[in-house]
Amino acid sequence: MMNASIIGLAWRSLLNRKASALLTILAVALSVALFLGVDKARNGARAGFDNTISGTDLIVGAPTGQINLLLYSVFRLGNATAEISWQTYQDITAREDIAWTIPVSLGDSHRGFRVMGTDQTYFERYRYSNDTPLVLTQGERFEDIYEAVIGAGVARELGYKTGSEIVLTHGLGSAGLTDHEDRPFIVTGILEPTGTPVDQTIHIPLEGMTAIHVGWETGTRSPMADTITEDMIRDFDLTPRTITAVFVGLERRGSILSTQRALNTRQGEPLLAIIPGVALGELWQVTGVVERALIAVSIFVIAVGLVSVLTSILTSLNERRREMAILRATGARPGHIFTLMVAEAGLLGLVGSLSGLVLVQLGLALLGPVLSSSYGVQLQGLGLSMIDLWTVLAVTGAALLIGTVPAATALRRSLADGLTVKL
Repeated sequence: MMNASIIGLAWRSLLNRKASALLTILAVALSVALFLGVDKARNGARAGFDNTISGTDLIVGAPTGQINLLLYSVFRLGNATAEISWQTYQDITAREDIAWTIPVSLGDSHRGFRVMGTDQTYFERYRYSNDTPLVLTQGERFEDIYEAVIGAGVARELGYKTGSEIVLTHGLGSAGLTDHEDRPFIVTGILEPTGTPVDQTIHIPLEGMTAIHVGWETGTRSPMADTITEDMIRDFDLTPRTITAVFVGLERRGSILSTQRALNTRQGEPLLAIIPGVALGELWQVTGVVERALIAVSIFVIAVGLVSVLTSILTSLNERRREMAILRATGARPGHIFTLMVAEAGLLGLVGSLSGLVLVQLGLALLGPVLSSSYGVQLQGLGLSMIDLWTVLAVTGAALLIGTVPAATALRRSLADGLTVKL
C-alpha cells in the first residue's frame, strides 16, 4: 500500500461512519472557531481603537480617570462626570506651547446617535488612521448655529441626506418629552466613512449646542421656553459656559510630558491631561487579563475537541475488528494499520480545523458591521493570517499524535481474532 492509497482508504472509512465523523468534525470546528474568533476579535478591536485618533498629542478634561476620559471623549462610550469651564479652555488655547485645540461638547443624542458640539477646527485638525483627515462626501461644513454635519453611519442607518431635518434629544434618553423639537437642525454635510466613532456622530456648532438648551437650564424644559423666539436666541451670547473635553496639538511633540505635567498641576480649576496612546495602553492592560482568560478557555476547548477525535476512533475499534482482520489477511502490514488509524485522526483534525477557519471568517463578517454600526469601532485585520495557518497545522499535528493511541490499540488486535466478531 502506498501512503496516498492509505489516506484514500482512511477517507472512505470516515465516510462509512458519517454521523460520528461529522459530530467530531463539528466539535473540532467549533473549538478552533472559538480560539481564532477570540484572537481575531481581540487584535481587530485593538487595531480599530488605535486608528480612531491620530495626530492629537493630548486630551484634556475634568479629572475623571484617563481611561474614562479617553472612552467618552474619543469613543463616545460612557458619560463625563464633570466638565471644564470655557475660561479654562481659553487659557489652554492661549498657552505658547500649544499649536491648536479642538473643543468637544457632549451630552445630547438623536435616535441613539451621539451629538457633539465643536467648531471648524475639528474638520481642519482631527485625524484618524495614520494622519488621515476628515473629508465630506456630500455638502459642506456647518456655518449657521442650526446646521449639522453627520457621520457616514448616521446617514446610512437613518437614510439622511443633505437638507434633511433632524430633531435632537436632550441627554441620552429616548425621543419624546425631552426632544428639542422647536429648534431642529438641517444636515449640511455628510462625512466619508472612517471606521471610527465619527461615523456614528452628529456634529453641530458649539453655539448650536448652547442655543437648544436655552430654557433647559434646570435640566428639563421650562414653560417659559416657548416664549423665547429664534431671533431672540440669535441675539444672545451663545458662548458655551462649559465643554466636555479638549483635543490638543502641540508646537513641539518633545514638550508633551512637560505640557501634560503643567496642565495637570495648574492652579485653579483641576484638569486631567492624557496622552491618547498611553491611555490606550492602560486600557489594554485592564482588558489583558480577560483576553488571556478567554484564550486559555478556547485552548482548553480545542483540547476537548481533540479528545472527541480520540473518542470517536476508539469507540469504533471493536466494531472494526473484522475490517482490520480482512486488511491483514489481504496483505496489509502492521505499519499500514497503524498509518490508517493515524491518517483518520489527522483527517478529522484537518477538516475540523479548516471548517473552524471558515466559521470564524463568516462569524466575523457578520459581527464586524454590527460592531461598527453600534459603536463606530471597525474590526481590522480579519483576513487570513499566519495564526490561521499555524492553528490548522497545530490542530492537525495534535490530531495525528492523538491518533497513535487508537493505532497502537489496533495493532494489538491480532489476526487470531478471526474473521468473526467476538461478542
